[in-house]
Amino acid sequence: MGDALTRTLDGLPTTPPPKGDRADPPVEEGRLARLRTPRAPRLWFEILLIAVSYWIYSMIRNAVPEQKAKALRNADWIWQAEHSLGIAVEHTVNHAVNSVTWLIVSMNYYYATLHFIVTIGVLIWLYRWHPGRYAAARLALFATTGVALVGYYFYPLAPPRLMPDGGFIDTLIDHGTWGSMASGNLASMSNQYAAMPSMHIGWSLWCGITIALLAKPLWAKALGLLYPSMTLLVIVSTANHFWLDALGGVLCMAFGLVMAYVWYGTLPHRLARLVPATVG
Repeated sequence: MGDALTRTLDGLPTTPPPKGDRADPPVEEGRLARLRTPRAPRLWFEILLIAVSYWIYSMIRNAVPEQKAKALRNADWIWQAEHSLGIAVEHTVNHAVNSVTWLIVSMNYYYATLHFIVTIGVLIWLYRWHPGRYAAARLALFATTGVALVGYYFYPLAPPRLMPDGGFIDTLIDHGTWGSMASGNLASMSNQYAAMPSMHIGWSLWCGITIALLAKPLWAKALGLLYPSMTLLVIVSTANHFWLDALGGVLCMAFGLVMAYVWYGTLPHRLARLVPATVG
């Protein structure tokens, strides 16, 4: 007989929207939904974001007070804890691998270079071939790195090679290799007591999981799984980290994945590979 009427809280009649229509969502809710929707990454923005983020990370990491005495006490505690757990074999590994010159020299260069090369390479691969997953994966990496700064600030830790009574060999100095800002002439440019957590493990694990889950060739998946395992061997052989530093890196990586899940509602590899044309 006529349009149905509803009443507001004030008791005044109002006409409901036509059947099938929906009321507009709140502006803030719509804006948040857009921010959480994967969109095509923009090259200039990504390059700028990564460069600025790494600069900020390096500045904060190196600005953390070195606290040498506390860092050495923490190293002693870690070393004793590992003895109690029966996993304190870093000294044995360090000396065994150092006795094979070609192997330890290769590991020195691995430690100094692949940490950056592989991580940047995976980001480029995601950007080019998995744009729909890129932002979520990048968020996981950035969150992993960000939470590591908390560890550097609150838990300064000397690496095994700097323990005066540890008997470890600083393999870069012993073999005169270059590249690491953690040893030799470049040591003054980097915080020497930021070993916990290990971002060599955090980043390599991010790379390895990403490759293993998204790459199609079986050999690529195998290399993805091998990369963090090899990195673990390298950081211990070069006396740059304890096993427990590596565990700290794993926990940071887990935090990064949780943050990506919370923001995007799923893990990066479960998102669509491509971004719909309507999403920009």
